[in-house]
Amino acid sequence: MQRVVVLGGTGFIGQTLCEMLARAGIKATVPTRSHTAGKRLAHLSNVTVINADVHQPGVLKSVLAGHDAVVNLVAILHGSQQQFERTHVRLVEQLAGACVETNVHRVVHVSALGADASAPSMYQRSKAAGEAALQQHPQLHTTVLRPSVVFGAQDKFLNLFATLTRLTPVLPLAGANTKFAPVWVNDVATAIVQALFTPGSSGHTIDCVGPDIFQLRELVGLCARWQGKRVWVIGLPHALGLVQATALEFAPGPTLMSRDNVRSMDIDNIASPSSTAWSLGKLGIEATSLMAIGPTYIG
Repeated sequence: MQRVVVLGGTGFIGQTLCEMLARAGIKATVPTRSHTAGKRLAHLSNVTVINADVHQPGVLKSVLAGHDAVVNLVAILHGSQQQFERTHVRLVEQLAGACVETNVHRVVHVSALGADASAPSMYQRSKAAGEAALQQHPQLHTTVLRPSVVFGAQDKFLNLFATLTRLTPVLPLAGANTKFAPVWVNDVATAIVQALFTPGSSGHTIDCVGPDIFQLRELVGLCARWQGKRVWVIGLPHALGLVQATALEFAPGPTLMSRDNVRSMDIDNIASPSSTAWSLGKLGIEATSLMAIGPTYIG
């Protein structure tokens, strides 16, 4: 395997993945609509950034031509039903079709833990629909990764709570008791690389979770503690959480939390003991603890 297309390569996980691919001597092609975002990868000699809108008809086929595999990391956390379907479903359908036409049969698709057709949120349901779209093409050799919340120096999860706990000692919070199994961005990127080079992973789903489980309120508390702060988390009932999220959706600036996010937190974001999915250990990866990495960039 010599040439890989990375969709979403300028994002949080994508940048780490591209660095790993470059170190392994793999040539990566990253299409992006944003010249500014593309600059984040300019220092990587094995990475080619091209100006392309992969949502447009015919573009994916052109981008994929001559490559050996594709990794799909394109995702959004906030949006309307139509936006989720465009990003998580229709784009994946277009990708699958383009892969068949260009004979790029190796696909690693990054979905999300909790993806299910009957899940409470549009995000989770659309992620499940994207997985189903790939399953309609058995000629593709597809591996699906389902990460829990991903942490790392550039994350928008723990860094958000670190900022909030610097601003206030009292934090009303929706989903405060929801459980997460935070996974390090480097472990997710390593899993993608390992999956690409492990033919036996084709047809499998891999739950990407860290070794420890935390309630959301505990994660907020850690962000405060690592900064020498204290915080009182007030857990909001579901209805009040939706009210809080509604206010945040219409507040100026980037959306911090949406009603759909609150609905996602109706279920725990951890691996099910009854799951038939592979673990990171199946790829030879020992998941890294949040406690080892978090204090290095929050504090």
